[in-house]
Amino acid sequence: MKTKSQNQKSGLKSRPEQLNTKQLPKIDLALRRANRALKTENLLALLRSQTPTFFEFAEVVGKWVWVQFDGKQPATVTSVLSELGFHWNNTRKAWQHPCGTAPVEAATYDPRRRYGSYFAADVKPT
Repeated sequence: MKTKSQNQKSGLKSRPEQLNTKQLPKIDLALRRANRALKTENLLALLRSQTPTFFEFAEVVGKWVWVQFDGKQPATVTSVLSELGFHWNNTRKAWQHPCGTAPVEAATYDPRRRYGSYFAADVKPT
């Protein structure tokens, strides 16, 4: 019979403890909630000033902002995007920011075709 005391003596860890060896970055959830309410222009200004690399990838789709990468990103990148108010859309394989809008249901159409899109870095500042 296995007991907890046996595991403590042998130094063995439970399976989840063995698999999770990396410490994930902490996300400020209050800041995330505040950033999710930002309007498109304010979010783009925040990206331009705080994370210029993400600004280069930022695509404005209607009122939303999408960020897509070629491959999987490290946990530090995903935590920064999450803290900025983005969420991962597994269907579109993109980080999306609602920019203060609240969708009622998932779109069954291509938002790029319906609302148009452009890359924020391509627009000349006025």
